[in-house]
Amino acid sequence: MNPAQTPEATASETRTPEELPGVVTRLFKGVVYAEADEKIWQSLIGLASHVRDYVAVLGLDLILDESEGYAFLKSREDPDGDLPRLIARRQLTFNVSLLLALLRGRMLEFDTNSSELRLIMTEQDIADMVSVFLPESSNEARILDQLGANIKKVVELGFLRKMRGQAGTYEVARILKAYVDAQWLEEFDARLADYLTSLAGTGTGTEAKEVESK
Repeated sequence: MNPAQTPEATASETRTPEELPGVVTRLFKGVVYAEADEKIWQSLIGLASHVRDYVAVLGLDLILDESEGYAFLKSREDPDGDLPRLIARRQLTFNVSLLLALLRGRMLEFDTNSSELRLIMTEQDIADMVSVFLPESSNEARILDQLGANIKKVVELGFLRKMRGQAGTYEVARILKAYVDAQWLEEFDARLADYLTSLAGTGTGTEAKEVESK
C-alpha cells in the first residue's frame, strides 16, 4: 500500500460500486438497450470495466456496443466443456436460421446504401425476401404460410421488433449484427444448398444454428 494512502482511501478504491449488482442482474435478464434502459445503460457505461471483471469469473464476456446502443452477456468459448453454461443456447430450425441470415444480409445492404438508422420491413417485404430463395419445386404457398410462425420466433429472439400502431411492420434490431456475425454469413452459401433441399421437401432438415438466449 502506498504510504500516502489512508486505509479509508484504499477501502474506497477497492469496494464494489453500489450500482454493480443491479447492472449485472439486469444483464442476466437479457439485452440492455440504451434507449429502453437509459438509467441502467448510463451505469453500465461507467462500470464497464467492473462488469467485465465480475462476469469473467463466471466464464462470461460483456459485449458492449456504445455506437449501436446495446449490451449483453455471452459465454466464453469452452472447448473442453468444463464450465457450466449460464447463458442458455437455443437450437434454431433451418427456416428460422435462413430468415436470420437473410435479415442480416438485408441490414448489411441497408447500412451500405442508406443514411437511415432504422431498417423497417413489412411482412410482405420479408415474404418477398424469403421467396427468392425458394426452389421452383417447393410448395411456395405452404412455405409462406409458415413465415408467420418464423417471424414470431424471430420476434421472441429479439431480432425483430413490432412497430407500434403499424400492423405487420417490424424494425430489424441492430443487435442482430452481433449474433449473426461475419463468420456466420461466410458459411451461409455453404448452408444454402441444404436449406433449399430441406425446403423442397427432399431432406429432413437440420439444426442450422444456435444462438444464446437474450
